[in-house]
Amino acid sequence: MSISNADFVIAWKNVLEQCQLKPGEQVAILTSDDSNMQIVECARTAAGLLGGIITMINLPMINGDKALSRDKSGYVGQTTQLGVNTSALAALKAADLVVDTLQLLFSHEQEEILKSGTRMLLAVEPPETMLRMIPSPEAKNKVIAANRYMEPAKEMTVTSKAGTDFRCKLGQYPVLLQYGLADEPGRWDHWPSCMIARWPDEGSAEGLIVIDEGDILLPFKRYAADKIYLTIEKGFVTKIEGGWTAEYMKSFMDSFNDPDAYAMAHVGWGLENRANWTTLGLYDREAALSMDARCFAGNFLFSTGPNTEAGGSRDTPCHLDIPLRGCSLSLDGVPMTKDGVVVHD
Repeated sequence: MSISNADFVIAWKNVLEQCQLKPGEQVAILTSDDSNMQIVECARTAAGLLGGIITMINLPMINGDKALSRDKSGYVGQTTQLGVNTSALAALKAADLVVDTLQLLFSHEQEEILKSGTRMLLAVEPPETMLRMIPSPEAKNKVIAANRYMEPAKEMTVTSKAGTDFRCKLGQYPVLLQYGLADEPGRWDHWPSCMIARWPDEGSAEGLIVIDEGDILLPFKRYAADKIYLTIEKGFVTKIEGGWTAEYMKSFMDSFNDPDAYAMAHVGWGLENRANWTTLGLYDREAALSMDARCFAGNFLFSTGPNTEAGGSRDTPCHLDIPLRGCSLSLDGVPMTKDGVVVHD
């Protein structure tokens, strides 16, 4: 169901206050021709009510000639118009807060903007999804509590009744804490989010990951129709076996003609009780980025492809996020989830 602009402005005002927006701060709202205009207009109104000095920056849509779909995560990173539009890049770096409705995620320009100290909040989900999962201090505290285990951890293990038996070393790359708020200098986040993840140490990921029937495949935005068996060796997916869903997944990854597409990327778990595994079947696939799938509490979320967001060198545009149900995840032998239920404090 749709939501009113009035309700959405109130939500935006709440979130921007939690992002520490103060009167007189510079707010850049980054848009493209395919941006959701209800998000754009309500963010602009709320930022104005809080005394933000607003600059609107509209850029051409990116990667449409390369991606296999219109999904914003179907072809990530690589080039953006900011690579040649130096005036727009300078404006974004000069801002205190950027509201991104274009999706610069994984791009070199986003990293450059963040290194300047600019806070950046991605906002591309349907407004009703954003309103249902408004970031909150409670959600932030969940992620921070989970990080008390993640930050010092040296090893992650994941098992499931479906047959998953996966392990990797941790410590080489920083922790990704997402709670929906860009509330510190240089911080990026995505509204809505409530999850924690980390990239495995290079070459350390090993084992078998079993994608069971009903697990979710992103960016395809499909429930798996049958089991997929992924063999992981020295940090890379070396075999994809199963039925037609496995063939579909492999064909997509092969189309990039890039060995780094098969690298293991971030691994972690969802913490958002307001997110739901079922919502994928209730939205048009082009209407949402599917953060419900990425964040629902107790999932094991693993990804493949780039690690530039963590400071690595793998700049492949092929990025899959795959949340699994029913997994048991442990850090250094301490359970974080048990059969798909969060069990840590």
